Amino acid sequence: MERERVVLDTNVLISGLLSTTSTPARAVERAVAAGQLLVSADTLRELIATLLSPKFDRYVPRERRDALLVRLAPLFEIVEVVQRLQACRDPHDDQFLEAAVNGRADVIVSGDGDLLGLNPFRGIAILTPAAYLNRQA
Repeated sequence: MERERVVLDTNVLISGLLSTTSTPARAVERAVAAGQLLVSADTLRELIATLLSPKFDRYVPRERRDALLVRLAPLFEIVEVVQRLQACRDPHDDQFLEAAVNGRADVIVSGDGDLLGLNPFRGIAILTPAAYLNRQA
C-alpha cells in the first residue's frame, strides 16, 4: 500500500511543537509514521523562519526547535511548484495548495479556516488535525 501524501500547514507543525501531547502533535506523529510529508520551497522557508523566530524563545528552547528541524528534514519530500495557484481567500495560504497539487497530495492538515473552507480542493482533503486523526487511512 502506498504511503499517504500529506501537506502539514505550518500552524499544525508549530502547535505540535509547543504542546507535544496536543491533537496537532498527534496528527504530526501520524503523518510522519504513516505518510510522506510534502513541502515546497515556500512552505519549508516559512517553517524554518517561524521556528527560528525569537518570539518562540520563551516557549520552546532554540535547541529543541533546531532538533525538530533536523529530525523532520529527512522526512520531507520537496515538491517543485510548476503550477501556481490563486484559490484561497488569504493569498498567503496558496503555498499549501500549491505544495499539495504539485505534490499529488492526498490530504492537507491545517487549522486555518481559509484553507478548511476549500475542502475538498481538486480532490485533496483539507482536514483539521482532529479530523485527520479520526479518519480511516
